[in-house]
Amino acid sequence: MLRSQLDHLIGQVLDFEPGTSDIILTAGKRAQAEVHGKLEDAPLAPDLGPLTPFQTEAMAWCLMGRSRRLFEDLARQGSCDLAYQLAGRARFRVNIFSQRGSLAIVMRQLSTKIPTARQLNLPAIFEKMANEKFGLILVTGGTGSGKSTSLAALIDAMNERFPYHIVTLEDPVEFVHPHKAGTVNQREMGADFDTFASGLRAALRQAPKVILVGEIRDRETIEIALQAGETGHLVLGTLHTSDAGQTIGRIVGMFDISEEQLIRSRLAESLKYVVGQRLLPKVGGGRVAAFEVLRNNLRIKELILKGETEDKTFHAVLSSGGTYGMVTFDQYIADLFRAGAVTEEAAMLAASDKSALGQLLDRIKSERGEKVSDIEGLGLDADYGSGAKE
Repeated sequence: MLRSQLDHLIGQVLDFEPGTSDIILTAGKRAQAEVHGKLEDAPLAPDLGPLTPFQTEAMAWCLMGRSRRLFEDLARQGSCDLAYQLAGRARFRVNIFSQRGSLAIVMRQLSTKIPTARQLNLPAIFEKMANEKFGLILVTGGTGSGKSTSLAALIDAMNERFPYHIVTLEDPVEFVHPHKAGTVNQREMGADFDTFASGLRAALRQAPKVILVGEIRDRETIEIALQAGETGHLVLGTLHTSDAGQTIGRIVGMFDISEEQLIRSRLAESLKYVVGQRLLPKVGGGRVAAFEVLRNNLRIKELILKGETEDKTFHAVLSSGGTYGMVTFDQYIADLFRAGAVTEEAAMLAASDKSALGQLLDRIKSERGEKVSDIEGLGLDADYGSGAKE
């Protein structure tokens, strides 16, 4: 397949639905567009019908071009990642992977314009995060939850305000940052460095003030990130964890038990913020982000050093930490429900603690004068006492 033919196909999918977040190409299905979390078949001319293994393989070869690294990654790991640009229209983060003897392709559309924190409705605490000078800031959540977009907005705010040297390590480069007050050098894994750990180690010799690590996957990477934070750098990174407590546990769990107390001590000193993200379907269409924010203070430090107990948990500290800008997912989701942005069903599906969130939602519905229970007709049976005596 020629690149012009592939570009024409991609262009037709975008014409069908400009709000496409992902394009999925897999054998046995028509070309599909994911719009606000739902897959739809995209009409193509000529109509290719359900794609064949030969067609998906030809598309994959076209996307990979002549990159030996991509072919080696696909052969060795079963998948590879790359960036692809449709000239003048869109950029994509692409994953090519093998499944049931054929190749499949997922193309995530990237924004060509870097959004601001205000445009993304990020929590106000992001303003304070942009002013940090050293330490570790982690943004967590599942794949596709918007972590990269939030970090891009944070990097852009720093780039706008400060004459910093900013180095990003990405897989692949998603948002292209122009030089503003700061200087931004963006490095892509595979093309510019081989692993996040080696890229991060090299970054320490590149005189950066801020380092972005696309994903912290292993012990070596987090160890170098902590070292960088301890030596006056600000390190931003992502983890695939569901909440703040799990994030701390994941990092500590990367080390041997004999090293646990040391790593807890280093983490307690270096960690500045942990921000968790989840996407919920929005009333009226689209999706809206819910956030959890942990900000390091004395109570958080103590929990990191000593670990959670039945009485002292990260969730409990976050719940009562509103004055420090902290919030739990359930509190944030309840606020989205109060504002009419999400339905009760969507809120409950995204809850961390369904019982606690259910109580918050019932309280909101009571404030509105809405019914909080479907159970009706309960009362005392007036004849029960006399009936028992007969």
